[in-house]
Amino acid sequence: MKKIIVPLDFSKYSENALKTAAFLAKDSDIEILAVHMLELSNAVISQSQSAVQKEMIFYLKLAEKRFTDFLQKDYLSDVKVTPIIKHFKIFSELDELAREEGADLIIMGSKGVEGVKEMLVGSNTEKVIRYANVPVLVIKEEPLTKKLENILFACDFSDEDIKPYMKAKTFFSKFNANVEIVYVSTPSSKFKSSKELEEKMKYFFSQTDESYEESISKVKIISDYSIEKGVFYYADKRNFDVLVVATHGRKGINHFFEGSISEDIANHSKLPVLSFKIQ
Repeated sequence: MKKIIVPLDFSKYSENALKTAAFLAKDSDIEILAVHMLELSNAVISQSQSAVQKEMIFYLKLAEKRFTDFLQKDYLSDVKVTPIIKHFKIFSELDELAREEGADLIIMGSKGVEGVKEMLVGSNTEKVIRYANVPVLVIKEEPLTKKLENILFACDFSDEDIKPYMKAKTFFSKFNANVEIVYVSTPSSKFKSSKELEEKMKYFFSQTDESYEESISKVKIISDYSIEKGVFYYADKRNFDVLVVATHGRKGINHFFEGSISEDIANHSKLPVLSFKIQ
């Protein structure tokens, strides 16, 4: 891992993300790309009148000053930080920036949203997860500042989960962290009998070059009325550091009708959530 993108809006949630990035970058060659989105209106940006240009320059300088002051943190003293100010919103453009910079990870803070606001608007976090092709680590109330030991991967043992699971194992192997798997059985059309589930798990682990007999010990099967509730139930019972999910990144009308379990988990989880795009 060489570069981490951290979008900042000067809130405590974005600072939690920055503290997490600093922790991961400490004693390494990882560069933090601290990104502030300067939300100038299209009218201001597109106009050429000198007065408007002066106004834009004023807001830019003001943002640069505030951004520079915000990055004067003791926990960043031994870390390489590159400040970036962009004139765009926070959704698909972050993925474009990750591609341009060759970034390996996006870390962002989130307080989540619920109810009607979530249904109609969603959160910036959900939208970043939906568009990003690099992993996205979502930090909530507390930053990650201690050794990572126990990781929970929410999985249904589908073919689509194989690559994200292997990426998660590779990612956390650098921290010598233990990765467990939780499978939630729900009363739905996708219900699997014990025999069917056993066959799925055997095939899954054969594709990850792991022994089924050895790997089954790190699998926990939970029964609940929804996958989200089951994942949170088990996560609350154990001392996990990070919850990992795979996401399709559905957009547009497909996302409205089908939704995304991974995005819901990232939005509502108390734990930090790391998402990997299914590709």
